[in-house]
Amino acid sequence: MLQSFKLAIKSIWGNKMRSFLTMLGIIIGVAAVIILVSLVNGYMSSVVESFASMGVNQINVNVTNLSSRSLDVDQMYEFYDGHTDLFGELSPSVSVSSTVKHGDDAMDSTSIGGYSEQYLDIKGYKLQQGRNISYSDIASRQKICVIGAYVAQELYGSPEKAINETIKIGGYAFKIVGIAEAQDEDDMDDGGTDDFVWMPYSVAVKMSRNASITSYIFTSLDTGQSDECVSAIEDYLYEIFRDDDLYRVTAMSEMLDSLNEQIAMMSGMLGGIAGISLLVAGVGVMNIMLVSVTERTREIGIRKSLGADKGTIMQQFVIEAAVTSSLGGVIGIVIGCIATTVVGTAVGISAAPTPAAVLVSFSVSVGIGLIFGYMPANRAANLNPIDALRSE
Repeated sequence: MLQSFKLAIKSIWGNKMRSFLTMLGIIIGVAAVIILVSLVNGYMSSVVESFASMGVNQINVNVTNLSSRSLDVDQMYEFYDGHTDLFGELSPSVSVSSTVKHGDDAMDSTSIGGYSEQYLDIKGYKLQQGRNISYSDIASRQKICVIGAYVAQELYGSPEKAINETIKIGGYAFKIVGIAEAQDEDDMDDGGTDDFVWMPYSVAVKMSRNASITSYIFTSLDTGQSDECVSAIEDYLYEIFRDDDLYRVTAMSEMLDSLNEQIAMMSGMLGGIAGISLLVAGVGVMNIMLVSVTERTREIGIRKSLGADKGTIMQQFVIEAAVTSSLGGVIGIVIGCIATTVVGTAVGISAAPTPAAVLVSFSVSVGIGLIFGYMPANRAANLNPIDALRSE
């Protein structure tokens, strides 16, 4: 085995250009697999992170209230109070389409919504200044609000200057009682995670001129119980509406699981597409090895006449093909890892070579050497010594 390995290295080194061209297909294929899979995983990981930041334990409920069958906030809170073993928080959700103003400054992209006092915990935010919305604010319909750090910075200069100031929303004056901590200090922009205004949902309903609240946000105490939580909500809603087309319950954890499945499938597909180049490279390895057998027919005849058996000859050429593919695989891995980091940085993706892509691509490159090197090796092993010695 060691002697065969030494002969393989000697042969590769003695034909540097031909060996490099043989490896080139392997190098390109391995690098392509690593780069594509790693970049896709990096991009999709950023999507998953942003998706997960919405709250993996959240359950969104949307209902369609009719004159004959409807659900009000008190009914939803009764259900929530009866299932505290399943749910952590609950907040009605009311969107308000309006412009945020302070003096002559206006913001059009700010997310404005009405929520309960538990919404801060649902989002997992902390306050930098002031206080949160309280139950008494909701009950008395106080025109107060909690704003994001970006709104405070843009309209007032800083969170410290914004606290207890007045802000106008849809022509109504609201007192700023709290400012949330910045969620993304390096990328605060219009429509970002720090560009929001929260008000009591009771006030938002009046401003949006809705007859009733149709959206609610729950959090589950345990993400492992998401299915049980969804079933409990659906059963309750069916008792009220008697028509499952009038409500929709969506668990974020289920959507995240589905997204992860799609990511895995996409990575596999792209890896398979890139892997086609490895198959082509395998054919190249086989062709070059067949040429090598033809060129070394006389050498094979001499070795056989000196007592080398069929297994030894076959071993020599299989090992040579495997070493060629393995060296190409190693070079491809190095290039793929470097290119992944460079390309990822260039396109703004935090991409790193995935161990699975590296392991699979290298294993395939070694396998290609063994599989596609077998036929030339078998041909060499079956040569008749006398005919081989007569070869020119």
